[in-house]
Amino acid sequence: MSTAATRTAGPDRLWTVDEHLEDILATVRPLEPIELQLLDAQGCVLVEDITVPVSLPPFDNSSMDGYAVRVTDVAGASEEFPAVLTVIGDVAAGQAEPLHVGPGETARIMTGAPLPPGAEAVVPVEWTDGGLGGGPVTGMRARSQSPEGAGGHVHVYRSAEARAHVRAKGSDVKAGDRALDAGAVLGPPQIALLAAIGRGTVRVRPRPRVVVMSTGSELVQPDEQLGDGQIYDSNSFALTAAARDAGAIAYRVGAVADDAETLRDTIEDQLVRADLMVTTGGVSVGAYDVVKEALSSVGDEDEEGAGIDFRKLAMQPGKPQGFGSIGPDHIPLLALPGNPVSSYVSFELFVRPAIRALMGLDDVHRPTTRATLTTDKALTSPKGRRQFLRGTYADGEVTPVGGAGSHLVAALALADALIVVPEDVESVEPGTEVEVVLLG
Repeated sequence: MSTAATRTAGPDRLWTVDEHLEDILATVRPLEPIELQLLDAQGCVLVEDITVPVSLPPFDNSSMDGYAVRVTDVAGASEEFPAVLTVIGDVAAGQAEPLHVGPGETARIMTGAPLPPGAEAVVPVEWTDGGLGGGPVTGMRARSQSPEGAGGHVHVYRSAEARAHVRAKGSDVKAGDRALDAGAVLGPPQIALLAAIGRGTVRVRPRPRVVVMSTGSELVQPDEQLGDGQIYDSNSFALTAAARDAGAIAYRVGAVADDAETLRDTIEDQLVRADLMVTTGGVSVGAYDVVKEALSSVGDEDEEGAGIDFRKLAMQPGKPQGFGSIGPDHIPLLALPGNPVSSYVSFELFVRPAIRALMGLDDVHRPTTRATLTTDKALTSPKGRRQFLRGTYADGEVTPVGGAGSHLVAALALADALIVVPEDVESVEPGTEVEVVLLG
């Protein structure tokens, strides 16, 4: 492990949150770019600027179902004195050889169809009699009783200005324009644009593959019967969901017993599909030696720079942490504490930024803001620790939910923010402005 290994630290040193995060981000490198099909690239980050090869739309086309006309032929048209035009045929979307509209002529045109030569505007079918005689058509009559093909006449009851109801060539984007910049995350609108300009593949950094596993002999899978002293494994579900929310492809591994050999074998089995590994549990006093033994010899233990550093951080919750790289490919591994709130807060502070860094994003952090603390009594915080309390945020105010206990999952489920109490603050009075990390 590069940066972390260069720091000098004794077993009792308290690392700051910023130091730990700095080591993580200094070690994690963006994944190598690959070429992917559009739908496979959803959620990925572009590594190239995309230039538009063809204008959108590529030709002048109608924005309405109606009739393509010359402006002079419908000038002054009204219900009392309609313009009567000869229908020379239909122009449908995708039609290769459009008709030519001459004086006194019109062509029935569909939405998206190219404006035929000679025509200057489109009059909606509702402004006409649909070629049936009588007044303007509306509703179902407009849609179902219009003539097909050439022949007959149509009465137009309103005039039209040049380019009325015409989408101009290049009115969306023009050939040569920049469609997307490198660094853009590909969501549905971006994929739609790429498809619209004819790109079937795109060069991106792939979504990181994150393997999540919880440790603890007391853990039982949901839907199984609880025995004495057992609890359900919630951490692996929470962290797998959080990894997916961060943009990763996440794989959940069932709870592993507190046994060094079993844990080591499980991690080695998972390395083949991991760009990042996350464990939860077994990093505090008691299970420390078992986890250290397991993680110190995973994969190629002789590989230079590999290894896991276990630390105590000046934060609450989440004091015990582990970070390093394992195996011949130096896969980053973050070992988080086992209490549910501790593991989730640790994920938000350390794992999520690592995932976003692997994706190649410049901004890897959750947004923060300042908010007024609304509570009945002052908040207390341990001296020298940066505390992260769950809260709900709205309209510039934040309200704590639950207590400071790191086991309070129900309170965590209500929270959409973390209230940050700095290391040098031991009490925060109601009405004080505080820093808030927004989780939504």
